[in-house]
Amino acid sequence: MRTEVISEPGDPARPNEDFAAVGLPACGQGGCVIALDGVTPPESGTGCEHSVPWFTARLGGALAELTVSDRDLTLPEILARAISRTADAHAQTCDLSHPRTPQATVVLARWSAARVEYLVLSDSALLLESPDGTVTPVLDDRLSRVPRSLLISDAVADATVRNKEGGFFTAAADPSAASRAVTGTLPRREVRALAALTDGAARWVEKFGAGEWADCLALVRKEGARALIDRVRTLETADRDERAFLRRGKTHDDATVVYAEL
Repeated sequence: MRTEVISEPGDPARPNEDFAAVGLPACGQGGCVIALDGVTPPESGTGCEHSVPWFTARLGGALAELTVSDRDLTLPEILARAISRTADAHAQTCDLSHPRTPQATVVLARWSAARVEYLVLSDSALLLESPDGTVTPVLDDRLSRVPRSLLISDAVADATVRNKEGGFFTAAADPSAASRAVTGTLPRREVRALAALTDGAARWVEKFGAGEWADCLALVRKEGARALIDRVRTLETADRDERAFLRRGKTHDDATVVYAEL
């Protein structure tokens, strides 16, 4: 078993809003990987007195505990319970009905001796590699299908597509969002390695087109997760002024990679 976790803020002066974890139970019968990408709020506020890093730490901690300790729950059930637990932690002080209440994308994968289960909600990515080297990306592409005109930083326009039918879903305060995730199960023998990437790391493929998903996973395996993030940073810096690559609101984004060889 080889695992690697790296998470780097897009701006050293701002807190990292991502969360990453690997869970390896003491019994040695399986494990899990978790990657959350907190959604940066607008200056107009979120109706919540807590920060996005507070939210992702709470949600990620609940996911780690439930995924490792309760194997009878499905991954959507785990995500729903983690969302509820996190919402309960600040329901008395914050307006959880606000469309910009703290929220995050989710990648969650769990394996046992027999199978690999996975869940992806919103625009982070999970890469699954088979023994023959084939890499299959698991993506929730609903955000990419939303018209760009609705993704401006205007809270009213954003509210028309966020956690709404015809838009896209994130883990916020409503546990029913868990049922909207992309999920699946594979025999353990069909998965040799996997990698969870927040969109800040997935930019290497999705925004800059520097390689395919198989190239991305091969880079992480051969040179390490740091090498992928370093290459993303180089591409971001080169495009700082030209902005040749569209739908990239920040020059540098928080970037997280969680890698596991099974």
